[in-house]
Amino acid sequence: MDMRWTVHLPRERASVPMVRRLLMGAMETAGVDPGVAAEIGLALSEACANAVEHAHGTHPDTQFEVRARIIGSRCRIEVSDTGPGFPPERLSTPLHHVTATGAESGRGLLLIEAMCDRVQLRNHPQRGAVIRFEKSLRWRKDALLPA
Repeated sequence: MDMRWTVHLPRERASVPMVRRLLMGAMETAGVDPGVAAEIGLALSEACANAVEHAHGTHPDTQFEVRARIIGSRCRIEVSDTGPGFPPERLSTPLHHVTATGAESGRGLLLIEAMCDRVQLRNHPQRGAVIRFEKSLRWRKDALLPA
């Protein structure tokens, strides 16, 4: 199975639960195990909340983008914003090495890392900060669209 979607959302707090429900509905319909879907949904919520909160320095009516793809038994999500991007030290330090002094600002990223198999941070010149994360999927026994 190869299922993809891209959505552009206003940089507002209300966008976070809306995109999470969109993804959760797609995974439920496809037959993804609810526990795995919940972990991916939490990671997506954290990534989107970061895009809404930290893309400061941009006009408040700007958007952020979410790209999601289910390829066989993997889910890949990319969230990008139009903010200033990640600070260079964030890109060069593994997420799990965030110290107590940086824990407040890195808590969401640590949660994403804990929920997913692979997390990648980068800056894009036209799109600001980009976070991509992937997770292996498990399927319900009654899945309509198994891998």
